[in-house]
Amino acid sequence: MTRRRRPTRTLAALVALGSTLALVAGCASSDEGGDPFSFDTPRGGRHPQQASQQQHGRDTPTVPETVFPTGPKASFTVQRELDDGTRIGVTELRGGKSGFTGRVWVWAPKQYFDPAYAETGFPVLIALPGGRGYPTNYWAREDIDFPGHISRWVDEGKGLPFIVVMPVLNPDAKFYYDGSDIPGHPKMGSWLTEDVPDFVRANFRTFTSRDGWAFMGSSSGGFVGLKSVLQRPDRFKAVIASGPDLVPDSPLWKGHEKERQANNPERLAAALGRKRDTPGNQVFLAFQVGTKEVGLKKKVQAFMRDYTKGPVKTRLQVVQDGEHNPDSYMRGMDEGSMAWLSAHLQGPVPVQTPDSTS
Repeated sequence: MTRRRRPTRTLAALVALGSTLALVAGCASSDEGGDPFSFDTPRGGRHPQQASQQQHGRDTPTVPETVFPTGPKASFTVQRELDDGTRIGVTELRGGKSGFTGRVWVWAPKQYFDPAYAETGFPVLIALPGGRGYPTNYWAREDIDFPGHISRWVDEGKGLPFIVVMPVLNPDAKFYYDGSDIPGHPKMGSWLTEDVPDFVRANFRTFTSRDGWAFMGSSSGGFVGLKSVLQRPDRFKAVIASGPDLVPDSPLWKGHEKERQANNPERLAAALGRKRDTPGNQVFLAFQVGTKEVGLKKKVQAFMRDYTKGPVKTRLQVVQDGEHNPDSYMRGMDEGSMAWLSAHLQGPVPVQTPDSTS
Protein backbone atom coordinates (compact mmCIF):
# COMPACT_ATOMS: atom_id res chain seq x y z
CA MET A 1 0.00 0.00 0.00
CA THR A 2 1.31 3.42 -0.87
CA ARG A 3 1.40 6.87 0.55
CA ARG A 4 -0.97 9.79 0.38
CA ARG A 5 1.23 12.03 -1.77
CA ARG A 6 0.24 10.36 -5.06
CA PRO A 7 -3.59 10.10 -5.28
CA THR A 8 -3.59 8.11 -8.52
CA ARG A 9 -0.92 5.70 -7.33
CA THR A 10 -2.62 5.38 -3.97
CA LEU A 11 -5.89 4.42 -5.66
CA ALA A 12 -4.12 1.86 -7.81
CA ALA A 13 -2.40 0.40 -4.78
CA LEU A 14 -5.68 0.14 -2.92
CA VAL A 15 -7.12 -1.84 -5.81
CA ALA A 16 -4.01 -4.01 -6.10
CA LEU A 17 -3.91 -4.81 -2.44
CA GLY A 18 -7.60 -5.55 -2.40
CA SER A 19 -9.19 -5.43 1.01
CA THR A 20 -6.08 -4.72 3.08
CA LEU A 21 -7.58 -1.75 4.90
CA ALA A 22 -10.86 -3.54 5.45
CA LEU A 23 -9.08 -6.57 6.80
CA VAL A 24 -6.95 -4.43 9.05
CA ALA A 25 -10.05 -2.89 10.53
CA GLY A 26 -12.04 -6.12 10.58
CA CYS A 27 -9.27 -8.25 12.08
CA ALA A 28 -8.20 -5.81 14.75
CA SER A 29 -9.76 -7.85 17.52
CA SER A 30 -7.89 -11.04 16.53
CA ASP A 31 -4.63 -9.10 16.36
CA GLU A 32 -5.05 -8.00 19.95
CA GLY A 33 -3.80 -11.42 21.01
CA GLY A 34 -5.21 -14.27 23.07
CA ASP A 35 -3.60 -16.50 25.66
CA PRO A 36 -0.39 -15.44 27.42
CA PHE A 37 2.72 -16.74 25.69
CA SER A 38 6.47 -16.70 26.36
CA PHE A 39 9.43 -16.97 24.01
CA ASP A 40 11.66 -18.05 26.91
CA THR A 41 13.93 -21.02 26.23
CA PRO A 42 16.23 -22.88 28.65
CA ARG A 43 19.97 -22.37 28.36
CA GLY A 44 21.79 -25.36 26.98
CA GLY A 45 24.56 -25.29 29.56
CA ARG A 46 27.29 -25.46 26.92
CA HIS A 47 29.95 -22.92 26.11
CA PRO A 48 29.43 -21.12 22.79
CA GLN A 49 32.87 -22.22 21.59
CA GLN A 50 31.46 -25.74 21.33
CA ALA A 51 29.25 -24.52 18.50
CA SER A 52 29.63 -25.78 14.98
CA GLN A 53 31.42 -23.44 12.61
CA GLN A 54 29.07 -24.28 9.76
CA GLN A 55 26.60 -21.48 8.97
CA HIS A 56 24.08 -21.36 6.14
CA GLY A 57 26.31 -22.79 3.46
CA ARG A 58 29.56 -21.09 4.39
CA ASP A 59 32.29 -21.52 6.98
CA THR A 60 32.81 -18.83 9.60
CA PRO A 61 36.25 -18.27 11.14
CA THR A 62 34.93 -17.36 14.58
CA VAL A 63 31.84 -17.98 16.63
CA PRO A 64 29.68 -14.83 16.65
CA GLU A 65 29.05 -13.14 19.96
CA THR A 66 25.57 -13.82 21.26
CA VAL A 67 23.61 -11.41 23.43
CA PHE A 68 21.24 -13.21 25.77
CA PRO A 69 17.98 -11.52 26.79
CA THR A 70 18.71 -8.55 29.03
CA GLY A 71 15.17 -7.76 30.16
CA PRO A 72 12.89 -6.20 31.09
CA LYS A 73 10.70 -9.07 29.94
CA ALA A 74 7.69 -8.21 27.78
CA SER A 75 4.26 -9.79 28.19
CA PHE A 76 3.14 -11.52 24.98
CA THR A 77 -0.20 -12.97 24.01
CA VAL A 78 -0.77 -15.35 21.12
CA GLN A 79 -1.92 -13.71 17.90
CA ARG A 80 -2.00 -17.03 16.04
CA GLU A 81 -0.28 -20.39 15.71
CA LEU A 82 1.45 -21.55 12.53
CA ASP A 83 1.28 -25.01 11.00
CA ASP A 84 4.70 -25.94 12.40
CA GLY A 85 3.59 -25.17 15.97
CA THR A 86 5.41 -21.85 16.26
CA ARG A 87 3.43 -18.82 17.35
CA ILE A 88 3.22 -15.13 16.63
CA GLY A 89 3.12 -13.14 19.84
CA VAL A 90 1.90 -9.57 20.20
CA THR A 91 2.74 -7.03 22.88
CA GLU A 92 2.51 -3.33 23.61
CA LEU A 93 5.84 -1.52 23.58
CA ARG A 94 6.46 1.83 25.20
CA GLY A 95 9.66 3.19 23.72
CA GLY A 96 12.19 4.50 26.16
CA LYS A 97 13.94 6.62 23.53
CA SER A 98 10.92 7.86 21.58
CA GLY A 99 8.21 7.90 24.24
CA PHE A 100 5.84 6.37 21.67
CA THR A 101 3.69 3.36 22.58
CA GLY A 102 2.60 0.90 19.89
CA ARG A 103 2.01 -2.76 19.21
CA VAL A 104 4.67 -5.18 18.02
CA TRP A 105 4.15 -8.68 16.64
CA VAL A 106 7.04 -11.16 16.90
CA TRP A 107 7.66 -14.63 15.53
CA ALA A 108 10.60 -16.91 16.33
CA PRO A 109 11.42 -19.90 14.10
CA LYS A 110 11.33 -23.47 15.36
CA GLN A 111 15.14 -23.53 15.46
CA TYR A 112 15.03 -20.87 18.18
CA PHE A 113 13.46 -23.46 20.53
CA ASP A 114 15.77 -26.32 19.52
CA PRO A 115 18.25 -27.21 22.34
CA ALA A 116 21.03 -27.37 19.73
CA TYR A 117 20.61 -23.60 19.25
CA ALA A 118 20.21 -22.67 22.92
CA GLU A 119 23.57 -20.90 23.11
CA THR A 120 23.47 -18.94 19.87
CA GLY A 121 21.95 -15.70 18.75
CA PHE A 122 19.55 -15.38 15.83
CA PRO A 123 19.36 -12.78 13.07
CA VAL A 124 16.55 -10.23 13.30
CA LEU A 125 14.39 -9.08 10.40
CA ILE A 126 12.22 -6.02 11.09
CA ALA A 127 9.28 -6.25 8.67
CA LEU A 128 7.39 -3.05 7.85
CA PRO A 129 4.03 -2.77 6.05
CA GLY A 130 2.97 -0.30 3.42
CA GLY A 131 0.10 2.13 3.62
CA ARG A 132 -0.71 3.59 6.99
CA GLY A 133 0.68 0.60 8.87
CA TYR A 134 -1.63 1.31 11.77
CA PRO A 135 -3.15 -0.12 13.94
CA THR A 136 -1.83 -3.45 12.63
CA ASN A 137 1.06 -4.81 10.55
CA TYR A 138 -0.16 -6.87 7.60
CA TRP A 139 2.96 -9.08 7.54
CA ALA A 140 1.55 -10.81 10.63
CA ARG A 141 -1.73 -11.67 8.90
CA GLU A 142 -2.63 -15.30 8.27
CA ASP A 143 -3.53 -14.83 4.60
CA ILE A 144 -0.11 -13.30 3.84
CA ASP A 145 1.72 -15.64 6.26
CA PHE A 146 5.17 -14.09 6.01
CA PRO A 147 6.55 -16.07 8.99
CA GLY A 148 5.24 -19.26 7.38
CA HIS A 149 7.17 -18.41 4.22
CA ILE A 150 10.32 -17.78 6.28
CA SER A 151 9.94 -21.22 7.84
CA ARG A 152 9.59 -22.84 4.41
CA TRP A 153 12.55 -20.93 2.99
CA VAL A 154 14.71 -22.13 5.87
CA ASP A 155 13.73 -25.75 5.16
CA GLU A 156 14.49 -25.22 1.45
CA GLY A 157 17.85 -23.56 2.10
CA LYS A 158 16.68 -20.21 0.69
CA GLY A 159 16.97 -18.15 3.84
CA LEU A 160 18.10 -17.83 7.43
CA PRO A 161 15.85 -18.60 10.42
CA PHE A 162 15.12 -14.98 11.28
CA ILE A 163 13.33 -13.67 14.31
CA VAL A 164 10.67 -11.63 12.51
CA VAL A 165 9.63 -8.41 14.25
CA MET A 166 6.55 -6.63 12.91
CA PRO A 167 5.87 -3.24 14.56
CA VAL A 168 3.23 -0.71 13.59
CA LEU A 169 4.68 1.76 11.11
CA ASN A 170 2.83 4.94 12.08
CA PRO A 171 1.32 6.31 15.30
CA ASP A 172 -2.11 6.90 13.72
CA ALA A 173 -4.01 6.46 10.46
CA LYS A 174 -4.12 10.18 9.61
CA PHE A 175 -0.58 10.90 8.38
CA TYR A 176 2.56 9.21 7.11
CA TYR A 177 5.53 9.95 9.36
CA ASP A 178 8.27 8.58 7.06
CA GLY A 179 9.63 6.45 9.91
CA SER A 180 11.38 9.59 11.11
CA ASP A 181 11.69 11.99 14.03
CA ILE A 182 9.75 14.86 12.49
CA PRO A 183 9.98 17.84 14.86
CA GLY A 184 6.86 18.27 16.95
CA HIS A 185 5.53 14.77 16.23
CA PRO A 186 5.96 11.22 17.58
CA LYS A 187 9.55 10.10 17.13
CA MET A 188 8.92 7.16 14.83
CA GLY A 189 12.52 7.02 13.65
CA SER A 190 13.77 6.52 17.19
CA TRP A 191 11.00 4.03 17.89
CA LEU A 192 11.77 1.84 14.87
CA THR A 193 15.59 1.99 14.92
CA GLU A 194 16.26 2.21 18.66
CA ASP A 195 13.28 1.20 20.79
CA VAL A 196 12.25 -1.81 18.72
CA PRO A 197 15.81 -3.25 18.57
CA ASP A 198 16.23 -2.58 22.31
CA PHE A 199 13.00 -4.47 22.92
CA VAL A 200 14.23 -7.40 20.81
CA ARG A 201 17.54 -7.56 22.69
CA ALA A 202 15.62 -7.47 25.97
CA ASN A 203 13.59 -10.55 25.04
CA PHE A 204 15.55 -12.65 22.53
CA ARG A 205 18.98 -14.13 21.82
CA THR A 206 20.57 -11.87 19.23
CA PHE A 207 24.01 -10.87 17.97
CA THR A 208 26.12 -7.90 19.00
CA SER A 209 27.16 -7.36 15.39
CA ARG A 210 25.09 -5.47 12.82
CA ASP A 211 25.53 -8.62 10.68
CA GLY A 212 22.50 -10.00 12.49
CA TRP A 213 20.14 -7.07 11.81
CA ALA A 214 18.11 -6.22 8.71
CA PHE A 215 14.88 -4.59 7.51
CA MET A 216 12.22 -5.71 5.07
CA GLY A 217 9.33 -3.56 3.89
CA SER A 218 6.98 -2.73 1.05
CA SER A 219 5.96 0.64 -0.36
CA SER A 220 6.17 3.21 2.46
CA GLY A 221 7.60 0.47 4.70
CA GLY A 222 10.22 -0.21 2.05
CA PHE A 223 11.17 3.46 2.14
CA VAL A 224 11.57 3.35 5.92
CA GLY A 225 13.67 0.18 5.83
CA LEU A 226 15.88 1.59 3.06
CA LYS A 227 16.30 4.91 4.83
CA SER A 228 17.03 3.27 8.18
CA VAL A 229 19.83 1.06 6.82
CA LEU A 230 21.45 3.97 4.99
CA GLN A 231 21.06 6.22 8.02
CA ARG A 232 22.39 3.70 10.55
CA PRO A 233 24.79 1.33 8.76
CA ASP A 234 26.52 0.83 12.10
CA ARG A 235 23.37 -0.95 13.37
CA PHE A 236 21.76 -2.51 10.29
CA LYS A 237 23.42 -4.24 7.37
CA ALA A 238 20.76 -5.01 4.79
CA VAL A 239 17.21 -4.43 3.57
CA ILE A 240 14.67 -5.85 1.14
CA ALA A 241 12.85 -2.75 -0.14
CA SER A 242 9.83 -3.76 -2.22
CA GLY A 243 8.09 -1.19 -4.39
CA PRO A 244 9.62 1.52 -2.20
CA ASP A 245 9.12 5.23 -2.13
CA LEU A 246 12.55 6.82 -2.53
CA VAL A 247 12.22 10.28 -0.96
CA PRO A 248 10.68 11.55 2.30
CA ASP A 249 7.51 13.44 1.54
CA SER A 250 5.25 13.49 4.57
CA PRO A 251 3.31 16.78 4.71
CA LEU A 252 4.52 17.04 8.29
CA TRP A 253 8.02 17.97 7.07
CA LYS A 254 6.81 21.47 6.15
CA GLY A 255 9.15 24.00 7.72
CA HIS A 256 11.77 21.33 8.51
CA GLU A 257 13.72 20.93 5.27
CA LYS A 258 17.07 20.29 6.98
CA GLU A 259 15.60 17.43 8.97
CA ARG A 260 13.81 16.08 5.90
CA GLN A 261 17.04 15.90 3.93
CA ALA A 262 18.70 14.11 6.85
CA ASN A 263 16.15 11.32 6.19
CA ASN A 264 16.47 11.31 2.40
CA PRO A 265 17.78 7.97 1.01
CA GLU A 266 19.34 9.76 -1.97
CA ARG A 267 21.43 12.02 0.27
CA LEU A 268 22.25 9.17 2.64
CA ALA A 269 23.30 6.79 -0.15
CA ALA A 270 25.45 9.44 -1.81
CA ALA A 271 27.27 10.16 1.47
CA LEU A 272 27.82 6.48 2.26
CA GLY A 273 28.98 5.82 -1.31
CA ARG A 274 31.87 8.24 -0.81
CA LYS A 275 33.26 6.21 2.09
CA ARG A 276 35.83 3.44 1.78
CA ASP A 277 34.51 0.12 0.52
CA THR A 278 35.34 -1.87 3.64
CA PRO A 279 33.31 -4.71 5.20
CA GLY A 280 32.35 -2.46 8.09
CA ASN A 281 30.89 0.18 5.77
CA GLN A 282 29.08 -2.12 3.35
CA VAL A 283 25.29 -2.21 3.17
CA PHE A 284 23.22 -4.51 0.98
CA LEU A 285 20.08 -3.11 -0.60
CA ALA A 286 17.78 -5.63 -2.29
CA PHE A 287 15.11 -3.86 -4.34
CA GLN A 288 11.98 -5.53 -5.66
CA VAL A 289 9.55 -4.22 -8.27
CA GLY A 290 6.88 -5.90 -10.37
CA THR A 291 6.82 -5.65 -14.15
CA LYS A 292 3.45 -3.91 -13.85
CA GLU A 293 5.02 -1.15 -11.72
CA VAL A 294 6.46 0.53 -14.80
CA GLY A 295 7.04 4.05 -13.49
CA LEU A 296 8.39 2.83 -10.17
CA LYS A 297 10.76 0.37 -11.83
CA LYS A 298 12.41 3.22 -13.73
CA LYS A 299 12.85 5.25 -10.54
CA VAL A 300 14.38 2.32 -8.67
CA GLN A 301 16.75 1.62 -11.56
CA ALA A 302 17.79 5.27 -11.61
CA PHE A 303 18.47 5.18 -7.87
CA MET A 304 20.61 2.06 -8.28
CA ARG A 305 22.51 3.60 -11.22
CA ASP A 306 23.29 6.78 -9.29
CA TYR A 307 24.09 5.37 -5.84
CA THR A 308 25.55 1.87 -6.25
CA LYS A 309 29.04 2.99 -5.40
CA GLY A 310 31.75 2.07 -2.91
CA PRO A 311 30.23 0.22 0.04
CA VAL A 312 26.64 0.56 -1.24
CA LYS A 313 25.77 -2.78 -2.84
CA THR A 314 22.45 -3.26 -4.62
CA ARG A 315 20.40 -5.94 -6.33
CA LEU A 316 17.11 -5.74 -8.24
CA GLN A 317 14.54 -8.53 -8.27
CA VAL A 318 12.02 -7.96 -11.04
CA VAL A 319 8.85 -9.93 -10.37
CA GLN A 320 7.22 -11.11 -13.60
CA ASP A 321 3.62 -9.85 -13.80
CA GLY A 322 4.16 -8.44 -10.33
CA GLU A 323 2.00 -5.66 -8.98
CA HIS A 324 2.19 -3.32 -5.99
CA ASN A 325 1.13 -5.87 -3.39
CA PRO A 326 2.53 -8.31 -0.78
CA ASP A 327 1.83 -11.43 -2.86
CA SER A 328 4.03 -10.17 -5.69
CA TYR A 329 6.82 -9.21 -3.30
CA MET A 330 6.62 -12.60 -1.57
CA ARG A 331 7.24 -14.23 -4.96
CA GLY A 332 10.26 -12.00 -5.45
CA MET A 333 11.71 -13.02 -2.11
CA ASP A 334 11.14 -16.67 -2.99
CA GLU A 335 12.81 -16.22 -6.38
CA GLY A 336 16.03 -14.68 -5.09
CA SER A 337 15.85 -11.71 -2.74
CA MET A 338 15.69 -13.70 0.48
CA ALA A 339 18.65 -15.90 -0.47
CA TRP A 340 20.72 -12.82 -1.42
CA LEU A 341 19.87 -11.03 1.81
CA SER A 342 20.59 -14.12 3.92
CA ALA A 343 23.97 -14.67 2.25
CA HIS A 344 25.19 -11.36 3.67
CA LEU A 345 23.92 -11.84 7.24
CA GLN A 346 24.94 -13.91 10.23
CA GLY A 347 23.01 -17.10 10.91
CA PRO A 348 22.68 -19.02 14.18
CA VAL A 349 25.48 -21.44 15.04
CA PRO A 350 24.23 -24.72 16.54
CA VAL A 351 26.01 -26.65 19.24
CA GLN A 352 27.20 -30.08 18.21
CA THR A 353 25.28 -32.75 20.12
CA PRO A 354 25.50 -36.56 19.99
CA ASP A 355 22.30 -36.58 17.94
CA SER A 356 23.56 -33.98 15.45
CA THR A 357 26.89 -35.75 14.87
CA SER A 358 25.57 -39.29 14.54
